[in-house]
Amino acid sequence: MSQAKASILLVEDEEHLLDALKLNLELEGYEVTTAGDGVAALKAVENEYFDLIIMDVMMPEMDGISATESIRIRKNEVPILILSAKNSSTDRVLGLKKGADDYLTKPFNLEELLLRVEKLIEKNKKIQEKDTIGEAYSFGNNNIDFKAQEATNFKGEKIQLSKKESMLLHLLIENKNEVVTREKILQVVWGYNVYPTTRTIDNFILSFRKYFEEDSRNPVYFHSARGVGYRFVEGE
Repeated sequence: MSQAKASILLVEDEEHLLDALKLNLELEGYEVTTAGDGVAALKAVENEYFDLIIMDVMMPEMDGISATESIRIRKNEVPILILSAKNSSTDRVLGLKKGADDYLTKPFNLEELLLRVEKLIEKNKKIQEKDTIGEAYSFGNNNIDFKAQEATNFKGEKIQLSKKESMLLHLLIENKNEVVTREKILQVVWGYNVYPTTRTIDNFILSFRKYFEEDSRNPVYFHSARGVGYRFVEGE
C-alpha cells in the first residue's frame, strides 16, 4: 500500500462484526469510518470522501441495496463492496445491477475480504489518475470545444453540439481505446432516473460518425461493442 492511508466507510449493523472488521482493516493501514445503517451511510458519504464502501445488506432504516442505489443516483462512483448473507445468483445480480462493484457472501474468509478491498481501492486509484482531456480536443482534422459545445470537422463545417452529445463525446474520448459500458454512459450522461434505449445511444454514435468520419460506414474513431458499450479509438 502507498503511504497515504485509504479511507473506508464500513456499514454494518451487527456490532461484533463491525468491531472485528474495523480492527482488521485498521491493522492493514486503512482509515475506517463506521455507520450502522443505510441512512447513516448516505450522510457520511455526503460529508466525506471515501476510497471504498463496505456495505452490509440486511440493516434497519435503509438496507444496503437501497443505500447503494441512492449513492449511484447521486453520481458518486466510490467503489462499493456488498456483504450479504444472501448467496443466490438473483441477489448477487441485483446488488451488482444497483451499482455494487463486488459482492461477497457471509460467512466469508477474512483474507479474501482484505484482498478484494485492496484490489478495489487500487483499481479506483488508477481510474482517478487517468488524464483528463481538458476543454478542447483534436483528432484527425476534427476539433471539439467542449466549453462552447461546438466542433469543427474535417470538412471545415461548424457543428453545434447538444449538451448530451458533448457529454458523451467527452466521456468516450476521455476513455479512448477502451469500451465504455452502457451502464457508465447512463450514469454520466443521462443519470439513473432516465433510461434511454440502446437505439438512442446508437443514434448518438451514428451522428458522431456523420460529423467526424470521412466514411461513416467504415468508422475509424467511433465504434460499437455489441451488447457491451461504445469505444472511441484514436486514429492514426
